[in-house]
Amino acid sequence: MPTPHDPYVRVRGAREHNLQDVRVDIPRDTLTVFTGVSGSGKSSLAFGTIYAEAQRRYFESVAPYARRLIHQVGAPKVGEITGLPPAVSLEQRRSAPGARSSVGTVTTLSNSLRMLFSRAGEYPPGAERLDSDAFSPNTAAGACPECHGLGRIHRTTEELLVPDPGLSIRAGAIAAWPGAWQGKNLRDVLDALGYDIDRPWRELEPADREWILFTDEQPVVTVHPVRDADRIQRPYQGTYMSARRYVMHTFADSRSRTLRAKAERFLTSAPCPVCGGSRLRPEALAVTFAGRTIAELAGLALTELAEVLSAAGGDDTARVLTGDLLARIGTVTELGLGYLSLDRTAPTLSSGELQRLRLATQLRSGLFGVVYVLDEPSAGLHPADTKSLLAVLGRLKEAGNTVFVVEHQMDVVRQADWLVDVGPLAGEHGGRVLHSGPPAALADVAESATRRFLFDDAPTSVREVRTPSGWLRLHGVNRHNVRDVDAAFPLGVFTSVTGVSGSGKSTLVGQVLAGALADRQALDASEERKERPAPGCASAEGLAAVDRLVQVDQRPIGRTPRSNLATYTGLFDVVRKLFAATDVARERGYRAGRFSFNVAGGRCETCQGEGFVSVELLFLPSTYAPCPDCHGARYNPETLDVTLRGLNIAQVLDLTVESAADFFADTPAAGRSLRTLLDVGLGYLRLGQPATELSGGEAQRIKLAAELQRARRGHTLYLLDEPTTGLHPADVEVLMRQLHGLVDAGSTVVVVEHDMAVVAGSDWVIDLGPGGGDRGGRIVATGPPAEVARAEGSRTAAYLRAALPRD
Repeated sequence: MPTPHDPYVRVRGAREHNLQDVRVDIPRDTLTVFTGVSGSGKSSLAFGTIYAEAQRRYFESVAPYARRLIHQVGAPKVGEITGLPPAVSLEQRRSAPGARSSVGTVTTLSNSLRMLFSRAGEYPPGAERLDSDAFSPNTAAGACPECHGLGRIHRTTEELLVPDPGLSIRAGAIAAWPGAWQGKNLRDVLDALGYDIDRPWRELEPADREWILFTDEQPVVTVHPVRDADRIQRPYQGTYMSARRYVMHTFADSRSRTLRAKAERFLTSAPCPVCGGSRLRPEALAVTFAGRTIAELAGLALTELAEVLSAAGGDDTARVLTGDLLARIGTVTELGLGYLSLDRTAPTLSSGELQRLRLATQLRSGLFGVVYVLDEPSAGLHPADTKSLLAVLGRLKEAGNTVFVVEHQMDVVRQADWLVDVGPLAGEHGGRVLHSGPPAALADVAESATRRFLFDDAPTSVREVRTPSGWLRLHGVNRHNVRDVDAAFPLGVFTSVTGVSGSGKSTLVGQVLAGALADRQALDASEERKERPAPGCASAEGLAAVDRLVQVDQRPIGRTPRSNLATYTGLFDVVRKLFAATDVARERGYRAGRFSFNVAGGRCETCQGEGFVSVELLFLPSTYAPCPDCHGARYNPETLDVTLRGLNIAQVLDLTVESAADFFADTPAAGRSLRTLLDVGLGYLRLGQPATELSGGEAQRIKLAAELQRARRGHTLYLLDEPTTGLHPADVEVLMRQLHGLVDAGSTVVVVEHDMAVVAGSDWVIDLGPGGGDRGGRIVATGPPAEVARAEGSRTAAYLRAALPRD
C-alpha cells in the first residue's frame, strides 16, 4: 500500500499508444534509464504517461481563468500513478526555432550580458546610461534601424530575377515568381494592367521592366482569365505583387524551407553597412566592457568569453555580474558546448545541442524534489563528451531530484541506477515492461533486445574495406569554423565523418558538400556556369560523377495528422486507385479522389476527415472524442461500402505494414513500398499512422524507404546527418544493412556520425577537430577506420580503436 512517503513512482494500467496495461514501480531520487527498440513504447511510458500526468496535475492547481490561456494536453490513458512529484520535460524539439533565437536567448546568458553592459559598461563622456533592452537586437530600442536587428541586408537585381531576358513574361522570364496558379495569376494581373506579357523581356521599355520587378505598389484589377475547354473561369479581383516584393516576403515570412531556399537564390546578402553586421544601434556599440563591445563579446566562443570576463576586474557591480555570468557559462561548457558563441543562431544548432543548452539552464534553477524527464541527452554528443554529460545528470540527482532518461547510448545506460526496458519489439509486438530494476539484472531477461548490446563483448565480424571508384574533392573550404580545408570524399564507398560536437562536420558535409552538389545540378549546362566555384569553397573536382544527391534528415514528414506513412511514401495513391478499380466503385462512378480523407466527397464531413471531434470543456483542457458519425473511420458510409478483398479503405489504413505486405502481396506497385518499409524495420507502423505520432528516427527511416523504392538512376550520393540518432542498437544494425546495400548497388553514402560501431564498419573515415568551435574545423585524420584509430591528436581515435573488430 503506497504511503505519503512512498519512495517509488508507481504506474498502474498504462495504455497510452501501444502500452499494454503496463504496471511498473520506479524508485525516486535515482538516475533511471528507459530503453527499448524504436517504437517499443518507452517514450509513451516516460513522456506520454508519467510526464503527461505530472503536467495535468500541475494544471489542476492553476487558477481556472489562467488555465484557459495555457495549451493543455488531455489526460493520459493510465489507471493510476502514485508517488509522482512535479516534473520538468526536456524533449528534443524538432520544430525549427526562429531566426532571432540564439544560444544567448535559449540560455538567458544574453540577459545577464546586457545587464553587465547597462550597469558596468564604459560609456563615452557625456553619454546617457542605457537600459539593458538597448543592447538587444531583438527590441526596438536596440535594433539597428537599417537592418532591423538582422545584421545583413538582402537585395536583388534584374539579372537575378530574370536570368533569361530572351523569354517573354508568359514563357517564364521572371524566374523568381512562383509556379502553378499563383504565378499564372501574377501574369494575368500584369496582362490586365496593360503590359505586354508575350514580348521578349529585353524588348520591353526600361521603365516598364523597373516597375514590374521593383514597384512597392499593389494595384488591384479585374482579371478575365482565358476560358479552359473543360471548365468555366469567372472574372476575379487580382492583386499585383512585384518580383522583388514576392521574393523578400517569401524569404522573410515563409515557414517552408524549400520556398525560403528558392527565394534565397534570387537575393544577394551582405553585412549591414550601418551596423557592420553587429545588429545594434550606434549608441549601444559605443559602450564597452573590458575594451570590447557587446557584439564582440557575443561573437566569442563561450570558453574565450569566460577568459575575458575572468580577467576583467572592475567595481563591485561588475564583479557580481561577471561572477553570475561565469557560473552560468560554466554549466554550458561542462556539457561540451564551450565552442558555441552567444550570437550563434538557434536554427544552426542540432536538436541535441538545443536540449543540452536547456539542461544547462535547469542546472542553475536550483529546483529540488523534481522529476526531470530527458529525451536522449547524448544525441549529437561525441563519446568523449559523454562523461561530462553523466556528471551533469549526477549533479541533478544529488541536488535531490529524480532523473528519467530515454536513451539508446549504452555508455549512459551502464551508469544508470535503475533500468526500465520496454519491448520486446515495436508497435503491437512491444508495449510491455520486460525489466525494471538494476541494469546488471537485465542479463537474465532473454526477451530483451537491449541485453545483447549492454553485456555482449563478442568480437564483431571483420568486413573487407571497399575500394573507391573515384573522388570528390573540395579545395579551400571556408565556412563557419572550417578554414582553408581541402577535403576528399571517396565515391562508391561508405564514409563516416567524425569529430567532437562543433568540430565542423555538419558544416563540411551538410552545407558545403551538399551545397556544391545541389548548386551544380541546378546550374545550366553552359561552360560559363560550370566554372562557377561551389558555395563555401574555392573550387571542387569530381562533381560531375554524381548524377543525383539525396539528403535524409530527421525532420518530420508532415506537421499535421493528415500527413501519414501512406501519403508520404506514395502508397496511398496506389491504394486509392485499387479501390477506384473495384466493381462497386466503377458502378457508382467513384474515382480515386473519392477515397482521400483530405478532400470533400468521400470523407466524413462531420469531422472533415479527421476521425475525431474536439469537445470544449471551458476551464478544462479540450478533449477529443471519436466522430459520432464515422466513429473514427474518417469516411462517409457510401465510401465505406466499397471493399477490396473484404476490407474497406479505413480498415486498410489501419493495417500494419507487416499485415499490409501480405494483403497486397499480388500488387507490385504496393508491394515495392511495403517491402522497403519492412527492410528498414518499420513493419509495426500502421499505414494511416499520423506524421505527428512518429519519432525522428522513424521519420528518417520512412524517408530512406521512400528513396529505396525509387528506380536507381545513375550514381547517387546519399548524405545523412547522424542517422543513428533516436535508434536502438538493434535498429542501427537494420539501418546499416540498408545503407551498405546502397553502396553495394553502386551508390555512395556519407554519414556524419558519433556511433563508433557505425564508424568502425565504414570504408573511409574523415575525422575533424581536434576540438569544437575555433579549436576545430581541421581534418586531423583521414583514411580507413583502422588507420584513423591509430592517429595521434584525434579525440575519436581511442573510441574507434575500442569499437574495431579484434583479431
